[in-house]
This record gives sequence, C-alpha cells and structure tokens, in this order.
Amino acid sequence: MKYDSILGTVGDTPVIRINRLAPEGVNLFVKCEYFNPLSSVKDRLALGVIEAAEKSGDLKPGQTVVEATSGNTGIGLAMVCAAKGYPLVVTMAESFSVERRKLMRFLGAKVILTPAAQKGTGMVEKAKELADKNGWFLTRQFENEANPDMHERTTGREIVDAFKGEKLDYWVTGFGTGGTLTGVSRVLKKESPDTKIVVCEPPDAAMLASGAPQERNADGSPKTSHPAWTPHPIQGWSPDFIPRITSEAVEAGVIDQIVKTPPAEGMKWSQALAQREGIFTGISGGSTFCGAMEVAKSAPKGTTILAMLPDTGERYLSTPLFADVAADMDAEEVEISRSTPGYQLSD
Repeated sequence: MKYDSILGTVGDTPVIRINRLAPEGVNLFVKCEYFNPLSSVKDRLALGVIEAAEKSGDLKPGQTVVEATSGNTGIGLAMVCAAKGYPLVVTMAESFSVERRKLMRFLGAKVILTPAAQKGTGMVEKAKELADKNGWFLTRQFENEANPDMHERTTGREIVDAFKGEKLDYWVTGFGTGGTLTGVSRVLKKESPDTKIVVCEPPDAAMLASGAPQERNADGSPKTSHPAWTPHPIQGWSPDFIPRITSEAVEAGVIDQIVKTPPAEGMKWSQALAQREGIFTGISGGSTFCGAMEVAKSAPKGTTILAMLPDTGERYLSTPLFADVAADMDAEEVEISRSTPGYQLSD
C-alpha cells in the first residue's frame, strides 16, 4: 500500500488468536498495538491530540509542543511532530527505561528528566511549568478529550469490526491515561453491551479498587499522588494518580471487573507469549494478558476474551523483563556450537 506520510499507518492493528497458551475451550485473542509505526498504542493518542489542536487553532504552525510522558506517548508525539514540523520537548521521570529517552532524542525531541522521587506528578508539573513559561502547546494527555475520542473513532471501531457476527464476552485492558479504556468502552457499551469490560492494575497501585478519590486541580490535573499508589515496574500503567480521563470511565460505571495483576506474573506471561506464541510485548502487555488468563480461569467453555497489548518488548531491554536474558552463550549454546551431527536440544 501507498501512504502520503508515516501518519497514515497509525491504527488498524491486528487481532491475533492465542493458540498454545489459551485454556481449553476458551477463545483468547490479543490486539497487538505494537503494529503501530512507533510500536505502541500511544501513536493513536499522539496523532489524535495534535490533529485536534491543529483543527481548533490551539496549536500554531511551528509552535513547540510539550508533554509529560513515561515514554510511549513521547515517542508517538516525536513521530507526529517530526512528520508535521513541530519542535517537541518532553518531561520524563528519570526512573523510566533508558531506551525510551534515547528513542525520543533520536526522533528529534528534547527530553527533560525529572527526579524519580517526584513520580508522575512531578513530570506533569514540570511540563505545565515549561508550557506556561515559554508559550508552548501542552498536549495534556491525561485530561485531553481528543485522547479518548481518537480511541472511540479507531480502536473501539476496529474491535467491533473484528468480532462482527461473533460474541465478544470480555475485553481486558490496563490504563495509563485512560484514553483506550474510556474511548473503547464508549463503543462497546453502545454496540456490544454484553461485553464485560475488565481493567487491570498492579496490587501496589490498586487505585481503582481502593475507591479512594483523587485530589485534582481546577484543570483536572492531579493535585497530589493517590493514597493507594506505591512504586511498581509496569511502565506506562497506573501513574501515581488517577487521570481525569480514567475517572470518566469509573464515573460512567462501564467497568465490570477490576483484576490485580502482580508485575512478576505479568513479566512471566510476557515471556510466555514470546516463547510460546511468537508475540513480543512488554511488561504492560504481559500484565494485561495475565488479567485475561485470570478471567479465563472461571470462564465457561466457548467464552471469547480479547486482551490489549499496548507495546513492544523492545521498550524494556534495560528493565527487569530482560534481567535474566544473557548476551553471551550459555552452557547449552556452547555445547550446540561444538555438537556432532545428531545432537538434540533438550525440551
């Protein structure tokens, strides 16, 4: 196919059946968002918020764009801004993976690191400070309605079309900004009302399950960290506050079930997807899949489940996900290198 620019390739990601890991009698699928051009679901958000700002006139030609990000939104924005000619500055807590900041810089963005101790709220406040000081356009991914609107137009529509004529019993997702959750749930509740919406969050940051309210500033941004949050290794998931967009889904009552997914289990499932299905996703994808497997445990035969896989495993090379993956040959690989004809690998 021919495209006028890289931006035309955003969306239309595949829904793929899980064959070897799915429990018997359960139809388990994943939607692989790493098929987006910069390998994550946040490519959709980036394109949606920039084009909405262009349309409204809030973003002027040549104006600098600024955003707080754990990485994937910044990478998506770097792609969009490069294609459209906007300078980009991102703020990012120093605790997030090194490869993310390198990717953004490679794409031409400036990356301002904020202290890990200030968590997600710190990088958000820094982005606001820079926007106010310099007259830059702040995309406000955690409050911007263009974010869920993009998912309503694209992701939700794709899911409904993929299961046209079939019953989709469960849709499983995590949340970062809440754009995917809120946008897709609008479509499912209208066009597939029997589909149950399952949201995953780490036990150490079970903010939705806690029911505790989020303190907010007048613009909807977080005033403080949420009381139920503690640090966790699922990058892109569950910042230290409940985004206003996520709160929309909570207040609308669209969430049917909340599943707590331990990060260690998520990492195990990420590796299992790679080694048993050839599907390469990160910690957030593995954790969402963990939630789907939890749902499948009690699901009757014939149940159909779809899990979102937000990004690629390559975003996590410097994280605990790859801690046990060696760069050098292990003993078995050395033995293979020396083996005679007829040598067989162990199971």
